[in-house]
Amino acid sequence: MSVSLSTPIATYIAISNGADDAPLAECFTADARVVDEGQTHQGIAAIRAWLRDTRRQFEYHVAPTDVSRDGDKMVITTTVTGDFPGSPVQLFHHIELADERIQSLEITP
Repeated sequence: MSVSLSTPIATYIAISNGADDAPLAECFTADARVVDEGQTHQGIAAIRAWLRDTRRQFEYHVAPTDVSRDGDKMVITTTVTGDFPGSPVQLFHHIELADERIQSLEITP
């Protein structure tokens, strides 16, 4: 299934899937917050470190399967496959936008 995503979110998904993380500041606000597996990562440097660390630990691919939007809030349903225990898994990316960039991202099962 093909899901239409805005440029900042599509860029984040591409980076999650191993693309160069140089454009990270183009898809997240400077003070963005990411919550994943009970850990909070605040700001571009911390988010970049989180993504790089996750890519070092596991090989994985994030495939968006559905998106719902309510104003500046959205939930992207994804299927994540890889070499981690329990693969594949369905994860929900709860996103809040500010000025067409990701202000907040929480990833939940």
